[in-house]
Amino acid sequence: MLTAAQPNVQEPRRTPTGQSQPLDVVETRLWLDEHIWLYSVLKSDQNIGPIFRFPDLISACVSMIFSAPEAARQIFGFLGTDLVARDPNTPRRREAMWRPQYDLLLELQRSAANRHPNPKFQLDHLTTACVALCKRADETGACILQQARVNMAQRYRAGHTTQAR
Repeated sequence: MLTAAQPNVQEPRRTPTGQSQPLDVVETRLWLDEHIWLYSVLKSDQNIGPIFRFPDLISACVSMIFSAPEAARQIFGFLGTDLVARDPNTPRRREAMWRPQYDLLLELQRSAANRHPNPKFQLDHLTTACVALCKRADETGACILQQARVNMAQRYRAGHTTQAR
């Protein structure tokens, strides 16, 4: 099974000079409760023109949480109180996120807050925490859809978009 800890195994894109570029989208897992809620945002009548998909929505959640000055404390607070109380065998769904947001979560996973003597949380825990915290802040998902627009514009300006092959 591929997880956020392992970037997906598609062939990397090649530059005109033949050098490989990192993949733009990385697979992750999302706990079922958060997946169900994010699916409702995906299918909501607010998700129009363009219709954002899971990589956009998950990445928007990560961006929103990381835009706060106390992002790490907020995420680990949720993990240490809410997520830790859940059944660790809760089903997860495979989805994807954009690489810039994956990189934020990877940096957090490697941080001192996630090292001994603290418990070690995986990337699916961190991803789920970001989605859950966004749901808590705005159950309608309107803020996530707006952040998805901002993220899309930033990706296009930076040239980080998956091209049709």
